Amino acid sequence: PITTQFMISVFLFALSAAITPGPNNVMLMSSGVNFGIRRSVPLLMGVCIGFPAMFVGIGLGLGALFQRYPQVHTIISVIGIIYLLYLAWRIARSGRPEQVRDIKPLTFLQAAAFQWVNPKAWVMATGAIAAFTTTAGAINQQVFNMALIFIVAAVPSALTWLLFGVGLQKLLADPLWLRRFNYLMAGLLVLSMVPVILDLAG
Repeated sequence: PITTQFMISVFLFALSAAITPGPNNVMLMSSGVNFGIRRSVPLLMGVCIGFPAMFVGIGLGLGALFQRYPQVHTIISVIGIIYLLYLAWRIARSGRPEQVRDIKPLTFLQAAAFQWVNPKAWVMATGAIAAFTTTAGAINQQVFNMALIFIVAAVPSALTWLLFGVGLQKLLADPLWLRRFNYLMAGLLVLSMVPVILDLAG
C-alpha cells in the first residue's frame, strides 16, 4: 500500500528534480520568453508526459531484475542515493543555468523523445526507482504510482519556468538569489532521501 511518507518523499524528490535548472527547464524558459505560452504548450506537454513515460519504461525493466535478484536492488539503492546526494551538492554549488538562444519550440513528440537522451532525466529516473521502490511490494505498481506523482510535480514546475521565464531569468542573474534558490532545491533533494537512508540503515 502507498503510505503518506512514501508519497511525501517521492513528491519532494520529484519537485526538486523538476524545478531545478536543467535541459528541460532551460528549454521551457527560453521558449516562454521567445515564443510565448501558446506555441510552447507542445513542449510543456512533451516534458510533463514524456519523462513519466520514460520513467515507467525504465522502471518495468528494472522491476523484473529486482524481483529476480533482490540484492541488486540494495546495491543500486545505495548507488542511487550517492548519485542523488552528489547531485544535491552540485545543485548547491551550481552557477547560472546556460541560456538557450535562437531555438524553435519543440513539438510534443520531440520533447518526449528528448527525455531519452537527457542525462538529468536518466539520473533522476534510475536514482528514484532504485531509492524509492521496495522488493516487499509490487514494483510495477510502485513505478506507476511514482510516475503519477512525477506528473503532479512536473506540471506546476514546468508552468513556472514557462510562464515566469523572463522573471526567473532576471532572478537567477542575481548571485544572491541564485545561491538561495540552489540551496533550497539541494536541501529538498537531501530531505527526500532521509527516509530511504534510514530504511537502509535500519
